[in-house]
Amino acid sequence: MKLHFYFVRKFLLSFFGLLAAFFVLQALVELVDQVRRFQSFDVSFGGLVQLTLLNVPQGLYQILPLVMILSTIALFLGLARSSELVVVRAAGRSALRALIAPVAVSFLIGVVVVAVFNPIVAATSKGYHDLSQSYRQGGADVLSISAEGLWLRQGGVEGQTVIRAASANPDATVLFDVTFLAYAPSGGPLKRIEAREARLVTGAWELTDATVWPLASGLNPEANVTHSPQLNFPSTLTQERIRESFGAPNAISIWDLPAFIAQLKQAGFSTQRHSIWMQMELAQPLFLVAMVLVGAAFTMRHARGGGTGTAVLASVLLGFGLYYIRNFAQVLGENGQIPVMLAAWAPPAASVLLAWGLILHKEDG
Repeated sequence: MKLHFYFVRKFLLSFFGLLAAFFVLQALVELVDQVRRFQSFDVSFGGLVQLTLLNVPQGLYQILPLVMILSTIALFLGLARSSELVVVRAAGRSALRALIAPVAVSFLIGVVVVAVFNPIVAATSKGYHDLSQSYRQGGADVLSISAEGLWLRQGGVEGQTVIRAASANPDATVLFDVTFLAYAPSGGPLKRIEAREARLVTGAWELTDATVWPLASGLNPEANVTHSPQLNFPSTLTQERIRESFGAPNAISIWDLPAFIAQLKQAGFSTQRHSIWMQMELAQPLFLVAMVLVGAAFTMRHARGGGTGTAVLASVLLGFGLYYIRNFAQVLGENGQIPVMLAAWAPPAASVLLAWGLILHKEDG
């Protein structure tokens, strides 16, 4: 048991050391990128730092498999160079038993990442999107789904507009039984518009059977109401921006995803993208275990055997290959070409079996 705790300590030191190094490196790169993105906007250096800190967790979350495989490589290379693996074998312990601690720790890290770090990343990603939109447009575009229907907010120099619709098409570019409530830049209400249908075109919403009530101070809304069979309402929204604010899966906590998916189904939207993301997050601990096994398959050897650099390169390349296969399966799942469960769970399971096969082939027990 003491030996397992020793391996756990060394593995955790490698993991958190690499995680801290990647955090610093990614923060510097991200800060430069934010300076480039907002160089034409009036954003202070403090605002750029805030944007950087909000966006870095998402980047770290994406490279966790790389950090895991590099931590495993560092662990077993260190054990090999100090001949500790030789001592373990000489003591009668199988080299495979040395994997128990790293595999168990990687699985627990995966559980903590999904349960704790995922909601943090979701909150920071949403905060980054809202803050960047406020710097660029003067207000964030927000879309949310609830039992009362679809709610959308668009912002611009002309002020904020709150939009509510009873239902919409799958990409939210056509709204039905829709209400627009426009506000002036100073914050006061300007007008209310109700329409049977609103269709997003370039630079505007095309309203059908629209009724307009002016809400400016000093006017009687009912006395000045107007009806129009066709009416254009200015908009800075595009289909891509609606899709971004529509609830990107990585901006929703894993704890809130089931309820959000249920609301999407109730509103008539496609849930394929969010369902595949939720299942992939649940499969994350298994994939991190696969990365540990891949790293161990190439580096759990004596350092004097030579070819250490080749072994490290092979393990990293195989890890990247499995990572991209997992992302490719995600794309296939989002497009509906393969079932959700197969797209989410098959790559991690296959990665574990492949790495375990390599280990069993090289080890004699």
